[in-house]
Amino acid sequence: MTEQHGPRETARQYRPHALRDYALIADGERAAVVGPHGEYVWMCAPRWDSGAVFAQLVGGSGMYAVSPAGRYVWGGYYEPGSLIWRSRWVTEDGVVECREALAFPGDPHRAVVLRRITAHDAAARLRIVLEPRAEYGAAGLDGVHRDDSGTWQLASGDLRMRWSGASAARHDRGTLEFELTLKPGDTHDLVLEIADRPLDGPPVDPARAWRDTEDAWHREVPRLPGTLAEGDARMSYAVMRGLTSTSGGMVAAATTSLPERAEEGRNYDYRYVWIRDQCYAGQAVAAAGGHGLLDDAVRFVSARLLADGPKLSPAYTVDGGPVPEQRRLDLAGYPGGFDLVGNQVRSQFQLDAFGESLLLLSAAARHGRLDDDGLRAMDAAARAIAQRRHEPDAGIWELHDTHWTHSTLICAAGLRSAAAALSGSPAADRRSAGWTALADALVTDAERRGLHPSGRWQRANDDASLDAALLLPALRGALPADDPRTVRTLRAFLDELTEDHFAYRFRHDDRPLAEAEGAFVLCGFVVALAEHQQGRTASAYRWFERNRAACGPAGLYSEEYDVVQREMRGNLPQAFVHALMLESSARLATSWGAPH
Repeated sequence: MTEQHGPRETARQYRPHALRDYALIADGERAAVVGPHGEYVWMCAPRWDSGAVFAQLVGGSGMYAVSPAGRYVWGGYYEPGSLIWRSRWVTEDGVVECREALAFPGDPHRAVVLRRITAHDAAARLRIVLEPRAEYGAAGLDGVHRDDSGTWQLASGDLRMRWSGASAARHDRGTLEFELTLKPGDTHDLVLEIADRPLDGPPVDPARAWRDTEDAWHREVPRLPGTLAEGDARMSYAVMRGLTSTSGGMVAAATTSLPERAEEGRNYDYRYVWIRDQCYAGQAVAAAGGHGLLDDAVRFVSARLLADGPKLSPAYTVDGGPVPEQRRLDLAGYPGGFDLVGNQVRSQFQLDAFGESLLLLSAAARHGRLDDDGLRAMDAAARAIAQRRHEPDAGIWELHDTHWTHSTLICAAGLRSAAAALSGSPAADRRSAGWTALADALVTDAERRGLHPSGRWQRANDDASLDAALLLPALRGALPADDPRTVRTLRAFLDELTEDHFAYRFRHDDRPLAEAEGAFVLCGFVVALAEHQQGRTASAYRWFERNRAACGPAGLYSEEYDVVQREMRGNLPQAFVHALMLESSARLATSWGAPH
């Protein structure tokens, strides 16, 4: 007889883990976070910013677990060039694996969760539990019944679900559970379908779904020969592809409210498309090769520039809609965090988004991948910079409004890149000349408001301190690598905001750097690029390798890395970190300035 467990007992068994212990599967439309016990503790359905149907990660209800019944130690790995994850456990008897994936590419209205369990060299006994709870756990389970074929039909909130391969399960107080025993070499498939529409037609055939998913990942994630770390570079590409919707929009991360520092209030919802992050991803792909994600980024960013022009928002939903206002869910949150959804970014102005857009569109033009919409979007971005260049903005780190030096200089970089990409005809040359003149004026503005008496760049007209973002404009061509301001800024940053080849964004206060916040992994890769630009190859490689290791066993990066506790902090996985890892892996493999 199968032992039964109620929801509270199950929740106690699957307690939260450090972020390094989690893996992620994704299909472009949503993702699931997988724990070391084979537990899915986070999954929104049907889309990225929908309510979670598995919400234990932030203290809600809902979970789906496949775990060995006895004692075991866990491990796992991704199949190369994909987000197909293999949960792997060594039990007292042998090795058992569960192959995990969301059927790929995803359908915006229906998620298909594939789980294939295999006992390798000994018999295996597993406990399987399904507790779906829509709307972050607020909705109960309704209409639960098993049809004549042994397939379970159930509903929660507005979602309809179908679970195949679980005919032996029993239902008790909203929990479906059973034990599965496999002989050596045996395989068992579970398929969970979750949709916001009726599930008509027959259940998904697992063999075909697995085959189609494997083929799709092989098509979508290119080989990346010539990069420093091809396996990890392909992994970063796969992560970004898994976070990219059919709209072309790439969410910044799959999760919400995972804390950057415990109980300090820095918890955000990153299940939306940041224009800046999208541009970083596109530029990384342009540098590394494999242009699918470059085309997606150009398509999404161009559409938003053409629709909104100078009123471009820093972030959108994957469908191009406004990001919802921030609100609380009345949940416990991940330990040390809160329970926020929505994001206050919708009310901000970020000037640098226009510069980043021009850098993205220019990269596409250099690769011959910019269409008429892209050209018109380029014009729109340049006009917006001319119109709004004197306004204070929230900056790259989304702080208070001021005249951030980085924002001004990255717009200059974008204009210079665009001017270079479109030169060639008399009309293009006239336009390019105007953009170059505007770039020169922006650099003059930055020098007037943001040049420190020491000759380095400072954060803003009202803030003389340093910032990692000030390394980016020279990398993107706002100024030459040998410009004294470039050289002095990098030297000062290395002296003041780095420790043991980890980089920090800026100094918050008088506390030691590691007490104020974690090292910013993105900034570590930026330093690797800056050192490479200066010709210091050995130092660049050291920065690259140090920050490449700031991940968990699954190879996923979060926003920050706590160098004291060697733990990941923030939402998971952080797309812009994977973007800079990919770009660094490509650029450091050749001399600076070599064509990509």
